[in-house]
Amino acid sequence: MQQGDIRRVAVIGSGTIGASWAAYFLARGLEVRASDPAPQAETTLRRFVDDAWSVLARLAPIPAAPPQEALTFCPEPEAVAAGADFVQENAPEREPVKRALLARLDAVVPPEVVIASSSSGLLITRLQADCGHPERCLIGHPFNPPHLIPLVEIVGGERTAPAAIERALAFYRAIGKRPIHIRREVAGHVANRLQAALWREAVHLVAAGVASVADIDAAISEGPGLRWALMGPHLTFHLAGGSGGMAHFLDQLGPPLESWWDDLGSPRLTPEIGQALTAGVMAEAGGRDIAALAAERDRFLVDLLELKSGRR
Repeated sequence: MQQGDIRRVAVIGSGTIGASWAAYFLARGLEVRASDPAPQAETTLRRFVDDAWSVLARLAPIPAAPPQEALTFCPEPEAVAAGADFVQENAPEREPVKRALLARLDAVVPPEVVIASSSSGLLITRLQADCGHPERCLIGHPFNPPHLIPLVEIVGGERTAPAAIERALAFYRAIGKRPIHIRREVAGHVANRLQAALWREAVHLVAAGVASVADIDAAISEGPGLRWALMGPHLTFHLAGGSGGMAHFLDQLGPPLESWWDDLGSPRLTPEIGQALTAGVMAEAGGRDIAALAAERDRFLVDLLELKSGRR
């Protein structure tokens, strides 16, 4: 199956990630068949799509309202996957659950159809183990919220065929995503490992009394985070090297950075640290609930994405 043949996508699991995927697929003109066993799942899904539509409309020309006929729902995953051209699985992040689900999907989906798991850190080699056609199973991990963040991490397992990886890369690119190919399986993939490394030091700094939760957050959001929205750490440091680029940066600042690495902390998420982090973020939120914080985040994300795309 070629990328251009993908018109119908099965979204298996329509919680936070699945609903966001569904909204994005619909906005790109695809037919979405969604499944989720939770009570009221269809109502929750359609409400999410409706709420996300005006945000998506700022990023690309789309119909005035979500095409209701293009979104169908059924609680049973096999029923929606059987006729799909691409499967995006979004079940809870538990290996036994995903492994069993992928085997069920594999049994009803034609072997040329890619089954992509949104897993944020599990190894696809283990998830594909019970599939009759493991060669088409891979990780297609989005970054939250998938309907706004371009990144998708593609990871193949020991039995994933290169052709399946190429099909997935082509599909995600064609619908406006920025897929990256992770060439070797590691727990947490790439982006989450980078996040985890940074957060580990952030937690250490809180635990050591170096700065407050809010000030540590500001150290990123008002500092390097602004640059990272434009280019990653390597290219950022290449610029920091001036006319000599990365070579000069490594010569001048490499040794100090290595000494900082040696001084980084290795905290544990003890109850005491958990209480400090919780109290810190509650104070930083200043009474704003999760919905308000998410709306604020999404509003600024769209502003940033419009600037990066040249639409503003």
